Amino acid sequence: GPWLGERRCESGGFWPPWCPSSIDERTWPELRNRLEASSDFILARIEASRGLAAAGMADPNGNRRAHLLAAQDWARKALLLDRSDEEAWYLAGLIGQALGDGNSTTYFAEAWRRPGPSREDAKSQLSRVFAERGAGGESFEQWVSGLKAVLAEAGILKAPQHQDSREYAGSAVCGGCHAREYESWKQTGMARMFRKYEAGIAPSDFSGRAIFRDSEGRPAARPYTEHGKPFFSVRGLDGAWSAYPVDYVIGSKWQQAYATRFPDGRIQVFPIQFNLARGAWVDYWERIDPPGSARASVERFSSGVSTATYQSNCAPCHTSQLRLPNGEEHAATAEFAEGGINCEMCHGPSAAHVNATRSGASAAAAASQYPVRFNRLTAAESVAICSQCHMQSAVRMPEEGGAVNFAESGGKFYRASLNRPYVDFSRQAFYKDGRFRVTTFIVESFVRSACFRKGGASCASCHDPHPADAAENPVSLKFPADSDEMCLQCHLSYRARAGAHTHHAPSSRASRCVACHMPRIMEAVMFSARSHQIDDLPDAAMTERFGQKQSPNACLICHPDKDVRWLGEQLALWRR
Repeated sequence: GPWLGERRCESGGFWPPWCPSSIDERTWPELRNRLEASSDFILARIEASRGLAAAGMADPNGNRRAHLLAAQDWARKALLLDRSDEEAWYLAGLIGQALGDGNSTTYFAEAWRRPGPSREDAKSQLSRVFAERGAGGESFEQWVSGLKAVLAEAGILKAPQHQDSREYAGSAVCGGCHAREYESWKQTGMARMFRKYEAGIAPSDFSGRAIFRDSEGRPAARPYTEHGKPFFSVRGLDGAWSAYPVDYVIGSKWQQAYATRFPDGRIQVFPIQFNLARGAWVDYWERIDPPGSARASVERFSSGVSTATYQSNCAPCHTSQLRLPNGEEHAATAEFAEGGINCEMCHGPSAAHVNATRSGASAAAAASQYPVRFNRLTAAESVAICSQCHMQSAVRMPEEGGAVNFAESGGKFYRASLNRPYVDFSRQAFYKDGRFRVTTFIVESFVRSACFRKGGASCASCHDPHPADAAENPVSLKFPADSDEMCLQCHLSYRARAGAHTHHAPSSRASRCVACHMPRIMEAVMFSARSHQIDDLPDAAMTERFGQKQSPNACLICHPDKDVRWLGEQLALWRR
């Protein structure tokens, strides 16, 4: 309810929907943003003061950096709400400078362009940078005016100039109102799909002691650290060793990949990746590619194998709003809004919604077409959005303007999946009984199930892309503490008679729904994932015909000491 002295705003469209009684409703949205920006600015100064005060002190727990990163978040939130505040721009520059952020010069330039007490301080910072870099034939004013703002990557986007329903706002803008979801999303694997390297985000062994050897036992690569930055030393075809810095980190949950930017702009992914579950270096391409793969050869890395170029091979599922303006053959010129999977890859372009909300438009007008609300979608529409990355994803056809993983034309913001025929894949991708073996087909497995076809279940029925416990819930389950709840939300009758249905003690692992209906029979990289053909039942006849390796049976996974004959007898007894 309202605080004392507030009234409900008829315009709605923003939160909280209460106006102070002394303020005109029409001016309240702008004033509210300025007040929030001031609060965020103060919090940024507090965190920055704590971080800068720790400069030069022993800081084994990284508290200085943690305070500075928190300050950076608050400063960005302040600027999202009020871009006219030159003090906030200047503070963002100081914080970025302390963090070694290359955007700090741009922040100082923005502060210098605005009148206010920090303008001269910002000019001093810019003058110092200008003097260090050398004039290069241009005046100070020319250099400052030519600074290209790179604020999209920092999460601070310029306000859209019109109400184009196809215009994107950026995740940080979404976080201005949806703070809980935004903060939780930042902890998920989707948000961490592709990041610039920063200290602390690569928990791999870059000590220099680990040496990766090729199939013949010869040293092929050595990860090491120099001046606080990780590098790979790689042996080439000629036997010479070359060093490459780790500029980007890909992934965060089970396996982490690393990439370096070549001088021509291509981002090349190292074949050597670190498996976090096993704590070991592996040649990722060697494990997933057919024999003889060029990109799996560590010695060929220096030549820039095209299938190991991030922009053309990985970015469609690891990067948001990807565009190849000059075609796939010019991957170095790729453009993208954000690394990782941002809010708008799932909810659609939301700049019009942001503008409507900030201008005090009605809630209905602010909602309009986007952002998409998953509880209003059909199962097919909901799954289609997830399918952008979780179905087979090797086929990409850029639009005329270069858009790769989003649509700038047509009725939907996302692209329809383009699938290769199953006969084009290796037979090893499937079991002989017809089920999918590899997680490339996780969604194809799900849409075969009656849960989707008849029950209207979707990925969002069981998964929450921004759960409250994201750090401890890597697969984003809605009910991580009790997986049965995901099934019981539809199959209510089994709640009171679980033992009669499962033929196992209700409290046992074998009595969990997933034990029989989602066994771990799908192959991921160095671990087994659960099948998503959820209504699948243990089939003794198929296992007898093809064997456990080619028709894995959930019962024999738990009872490896039993045979198919025993399996058939038990299942026959249960059906009586």
